[in-house]
Amino acid sequence: MFLVTGATGNAGGEVVAALAAAGAPVRALVRRPDVPLPGGVEAAVGDLNVPDGLTDALKGVEGVFLLPGYEDMPGMLAKAREAGVRRIVLLSGGSAALEDMDNAVSRYMTLAERAVRESGLDWTFLRPRAFMSNALRWLPQLRSGDTVRVQFPDVPAASIDPADIAAVAAIALAGGHEGRIHELTGPVALRPAEQVEVLASVLGRDIRFVGLSDDETRAELEASMPQAYVDAFWNFYAEGTLDEATVHPTVAEVTGRPARTFEEWAEAHADAFR
Repeated sequence: MFLVTGATGNAGGEVVAALAAAGAPVRALVRRPDVPLPGGVEAAVGDLNVPDGLTDALKGVEGVFLLPGYEDMPGMLAKAREAGVRRIVLLSGGSAALEDMDNAVSRYMTLAERAVRESGLDWTFLRPRAFMSNALRWLPQLRSGDTVRVQFPDVPAASIDPADIAAVAAIALAGGHEGRIHELTGPVALRPAEQVEVLASVLGRDIRFVGLSDDETRAELEASMPQAYVDAFWNFYAEGTLDEATVHPTVAEVTGRPARTFEEWAEAHADAFR
């Protein structure tokens, strides 16, 4: 049995679907029992911030797909070990390698990896770069017009389809990837304007791209998130401390097939933009 946390999110939802499609026994950790799940998937109601409430969710579980950033990671991992869990596949990120404790994002990624390393459980770390599904943040703009205004317009990223993260996670959960760090990217680095161009072609729609200035970008960030995260993303993308442009071949090496392109992702999710 595999337990998937964040089971309704971009990555976790894809992991649930990948395991279910492979016929693996899978349990989804959810906060409400009425959340729709693929056929054959068990629902377990729980909260990673409350480890004492995870006893039933962890029963009979061999491997856990785990999200970072929870308040009591050591407590949750101790509960997993007591329940007989053998391995953890942690969704981390490229910023964990920076180990920058002054950066809010790098800090919680780094601390999550450290907690898993120290847990006594077998582990695999997945460090994906930007998600292709981040393009869904443009939906409100596309519903109201044909102009997309984008933050950090000059920053290229080898973004990855969350389904590819899930494919690697499903393989790692089955065993054989213990002690490995998988750097996960798509097959090519694109700037936001190139992503918008692909999206316009897939949708058959004339979409105008507008890159925001640094001042405009910072104002938007400050209006939408705590200052610590504004500073973190500014550090990554304006100051250039995080490399998301380097392409890694890991998806192909682990799964035996190429990583999906942004065009393939856009075609698969075109209905969401319509």
